[in-house]
Amino acid sequence: MATKIPVTVITGFLGSGKTSLIRHLLQNNQGRRIAVLVNEFGELGIDGELLKSCQICPEDGEGDTNIFELTNGCLCCTVQEEFYPMMQELIKRRDSIDCILIETSGLALPKPLIKAFRWQEIRNAATVDAVITVVDCAAVAAGTFASDLEAIAAQRQADDSLEHETPLQELFEDQLACADLVVLNKIDLVDAETKARVEELIKQELPRVVKIVESNGSQLDASILLGFQAAVEDNLDSRPSHHDTEEDHNHDEEITSTNLILDRTFDPEKLQQQLEKLAQQQEIYRIKGFVAVPNKSMRLVMQGVGTRFDKFYDRPWKPEESRQTRLVFIGRDLKSSEIESQLVAL
Repeated sequence: MATKIPVTVITGFLGSGKTSLIRHLLQNNQGRRIAVLVNEFGELGIDGELLKSCQICPEDGEGDTNIFELTNGCLCCTVQEEFYPMMQELIKRRDSIDCILIETSGLALPKPLIKAFRWQEIRNAATVDAVITVVDCAAVAAGTFASDLEAIAAQRQADDSLEHETPLQELFEDQLACADLVVLNKIDLVDAETKARVEELIKQELPRVVKIVESNGSQLDASILLGFQAAVEDNLDSRPSHHDTEEDHNHDEEITSTNLILDRTFDPEKLQQQLEKLAQQQEIYRIKGFVAVPNKSMRLVMQGVGTRFDKFYDRPWKPEESRQTRLVFIGRDLKSSEIESQLVAL
């Protein structure tokens, strides 16, 4: 029997740096033949396109098949309908694949996905090498999951039975509890004291000894991220979840995504200023997309977590593609019409 394909599951909350991590791996693959499954939250395949633009995939048309997009928004809920057929296709190509990377959506639980690797049709051909959880250090420090890190830590030490977690906190904790490696990302945005507090908070959520590695911009060597041989599907009992006793789990139905496609260009600085205002006016967790910039032959990638943004040019516009501005907004109870009207008015 051929060796099982090692699969690395990369999880983490919205905007933590999962796509950047995979993009860096593809660009520094050290000769590995890597296939990628991307699970998006929203109809526009921003992350998948961003990975395809890494300039590693061949331009002969066959390269696009290295990256597969699932746009259902929650891979943990639709494993059988969405994930299983895709894995079957990859298994057919096992002789030409060295490893598979799966990027879950920022709102997905990792454990239900890993359970699918116990299915006979998959476990004979693939194994979960490791679960890597990416954490945005600056976002956690800013109170994305806890308004006061020290107060939360004190509460937990005083009374473990306190039920103070929000659904998003539970998701964050489940992603940590399943990890074989935690990537503490974006540490350049915080000072040493803040980083130490966030790391201590993470350690409190880990049910066993797990290595925490620091990163700026998800720039980590493949030797750190691959080759764990953890066979995660065989030891899920050591990875507790808030949803272990539930037959099914419910997501916060008020968390939605809205897409905006505009046939126009934007000044990047003015657009960012307006997006920052929108993030303050509405509960927007994540903004990502491509921007057409006046007199620029390159496509601008713009990504925001809360009111913090970064942007870069990823590739030239192709002759046959429309120079559109395409943005995805993910948040709670989004007012799509207000988002569109404010951007159209720029």
